Amino acid sequence: MRWLTLYARSRQIPASLAAVVISAVAVGALARDGGGGPGDPRLPVLVLATGAMAVSIGLSGQDLALDRTAAIRWVSRRAAHVLLCGAVVGTVLLTVQAMGEDMATTAFVVRDSAGLMGLVALGAVLSGGQYAWTLPFVWLSFSFFAPPPTSAPMQVASWMLLPPGTAAGTWTALVLAVVGTAAYAVAGPRR
Repeated sequence: MRWLTLYARSRQIPASLAAVVISAVAVGALARDGGGGPGDPRLPVLVLATGAMAVSIGLSGQDLALDRTAAIRWVSRRAAHVLLCGAVVGTVLLTVQAMGEDMATTAFVVRDSAGLMGLVALGAVLSGGQYAWTLPFVWLSFSFFAPPPTSAPMQVASWMLLPPGTAAGTWTALVLAVVGTAAYAVAGPRR
């Protein structure tokens, strides 16, 4: 159990978890004040993206050389880390929403948290843990200001804001989750 505590501290999990909870509570308060209309996906996506960006710092350790030379199997630990972070980010939103305003369905939260964690993991592979947040930030920014998704490429580009059950949104999130998690599990964060 001691290794788990040390791992959590080295990955800055307590600070990341605090940031996830604070952002979810803040956006939950905005939802109660009428910050978005019913069915408006922007607030829940903002919570999920903020949570994914907050936990992204933990995708690289304090010393990458030490991580790479450790005598433990990192593939399963990295994959578990990404999946557990996605579950925590989604659970925090669902918990905050259970105490107040209903912002999104469970299917929406699961889809977006999985896709965003895949984006964060892909960002860690491409840019390192300290810059893993940039990929979901850029994609979220584009989604907020993009024109309405009338064509298939625009639906893929704005997958975060599409209603649950939309094929383009579901498949984009699934591909991002699988590719990002697999790439991070195998390659690890960039130096």
